[in-house]
Amino acid sequence: MSVPVTIDVPHSLGRDRARERMKARVGDLAGHMPGAVGEVHASWPSDYEMALEIGVMGQRIPARMEVQDTVVRVHVSLPPMLAMFSGMIGAAVRSGGEKMLEDHSKA
Repeated sequence: MSVPVTIDVPHSLGRDRARERMKARVGDLAGHMPGAVGEVHASWPSDYEMALEIGVMGQRIPARMEVQDTVVRVHVSLPPMLAMFSGMIGAAVRSGGEKMLEDHSKA
């Protein structure tokens, strides 16, 4: 049985800019995730929701990202063998997501 994990990644881009940033940088997602990520497959089932399938350590991990005005809510279903690392995985996803969604226009 998979273990659901939800991670909120705050941003100040606004909903549309955050979605465009995610679309433009979806290829960079593997570099923002912990562990040996083999591949990431992404699709957009709706305007503000990205579905992912992440290959890591021989496992297929489904995830979903909801783009909201000030947060991207990440839902991940961890397989049992990775559930014990949920805290570390959540922290790494949040940190990488914050870097990916950082607003450089204020600098």
